[in-house]
Amino acid sequence: MRLDDERESTNIEDVRGSGGGGRMPLRIGGIGGVVLILGALYFGVDPQIVLNLLEGGANLTENSQTVAQAPSPADDAQKQFIARVLASTEDVWTSYFSQMGKTYHAPYLVLFSGGTNSACGYAQTASGPFYCPADQKVYLDLGFFQELQDRLGAGGEFARAYVVAHEVGHHVQNQLGIMQQMNQQYGAAQRGAGSQSVRLELQADCFAGVWAKRADDAKHILENGDVESGLNAAAAVGDDRLQKETQGYVVPDSFTHGTSAQRVTWFRRGLSSGDIRQCDTFSASSL
Repeated sequence: MRLDDERESTNIEDVRGSGGGGRMPLRIGGIGGVVLILGALYFGVDPQIVLNLLEGGANLTENSQTVAQAPSPADDAQKQFIARVLASTEDVWTSYFSQMGKTYHAPYLVLFSGGTNSACGYAQTASGPFYCPADQKVYLDLGFFQELQDRLGAGGEFARAYVVAHEVGHHVQNQLGIMQQMNQQYGAAQRGAGSQSVRLELQADCFAGVWAKRADDAKHILENGDVESGLNAAAAVGDDRLQKETQGYVVPDSFTHGTSAQRVTWFRRGLSSGDIRQCDTFSASSL
């Protein structure tokens, strides 16, 4: 990606190395519950364990002290890259919202290591990257990118940019009132192949594609292979692929984010159109 000469966002909170681990209660519901389920899949934890705890209203407690490590030079380079990607999303969505007669309020992105508090509960590395609508922040442990590359086979700069753009896509949904409407009408805990949770996630994928298209049109940030990298990342985090890898079989009734093919389809739709009107997953009869 051609981002070396681009500005870095100042909307980053770096709490790495702050000793954020420890005995902190984890109370996550709604969108946060969906996040934990996917996090379990990412890191090989049986998602049913998480579902049982969430459905039982249990509070999870960290029983061991998490040792936060100081950022490495490689992590600092990744931080710069993430800051530039975040700045690009700010530019794109600020412009797009202005065209719609709206004002875009950019989210903060929290970089943490091990764990940290969020308004959606205690964030851990195993949660994976997520957006918390309660404090309008994106939470990210940079170690996830190594997992994305080594375990899921989705490396490259644009794969990392896709992850950030997807989470920012949730913030766009929040800003547009889509997330609130879904929660009011259906509840965020709904699961299944055609569920509202899946539609919410696929729309965030489409919004990530919209960002990439508009950012590239404005500043030509994409290089050869970048699109393929993004599509590979979208496919890598499909519910079917993650379930097949972690438990050996697929359970469509437990889907929360969509299949690999669906994630690629909706990301590609946003990427080809640059138009959020093409991202209406909630009205789509077929995903």
